[in-house]
Amino acid sequence: MSPSKFLGIPEVYSAHGGRVDHLIDVVHWFMIALGVGWFLFFAYCLIRFRASVHPKASYHGVRNHISSHLEIAVVIIEAVLLLGFAFPLWKERTDTWKEVQRLDPARVRVIGWQFGWTYHYPGKDGKFGRINPQLITSNSDPGIDFDDPNAQDDFITPTLKIPKGRPAILNITSNDVIHNYSIVPMRIQQDAIPGKEIPMWFTPNKTIETSVVCGQLCGEGHGNMVGQLEVMDDKAYRTWADGESDNALKSRAPKAATASR
Repeated sequence: MSPSKFLGIPEVYSAHGGRVDHLIDVVHWFMIALGVGWFLFFAYCLIRFRASVHPKASYHGVRNHISSHLEIAVVIIEAVLLLGFAFPLWKERTDTWKEVQRLDPARVRVIGWQFGWTYHYPGKDGKFGRINPQLITSNSDPGIDFDDPNAQDDFITPTLKIPKGRPAILNITSNDVIHNYSIVPMRIQQDAIPGKEIPMWFTPNKTIETSVVCGQLCGEGHGNMVGQLEVMDDKAYRTWADGESDNALKSRAPKAATASR
């Protein structure tokens, strides 16, 4: 039985999500055991020390060390959760970073702003164009310097599209305040901090169309800061991405030719 599923957590759609769900379930079982234990203890105290049986209060307190032993047991269990579950999962995620970069990942810059998300793709050359904050004209503007040759085939979309079965590396940043890019079905999230690009990576293992939310209170429109994510088959993704890149390159070719005269 899975407590997290009983409480309505969405189905997992990423390769690493199963381990995250397992940790969530273990923590839930631990909290359930603590809750039941405290409830039984309170019930025992209410019955055992009721006024009709003990009309005169005792101020000596606990005379044994049972509570100390229980506290030590709780500390040991929490240490096991941290060292046996959380640390190995964290180590696995950090140690695979170099390997992920060699697996032909889909790369996207994710720019948070009040109150939405903009997605910047590097195009067919796989290289992001230079970013110049001075070129930003609005909150949603990614600040791409199109004088950079690497930027000519870059394209921007309002919806995040990534392929199934390939790692996705998202460089998370923000144009204004701190946001948080949270994809619940993928069991992953990352703060979007102005002036920084922080990579987060995962491998979608099933197709899905879902929402992405901001997990950090960022202003009065925070509750409406919802983005869209589509995980599609790898072949369909490559066809879509190449088409968007070609269209971007064609639209900028006349401008580049004019500027060079």
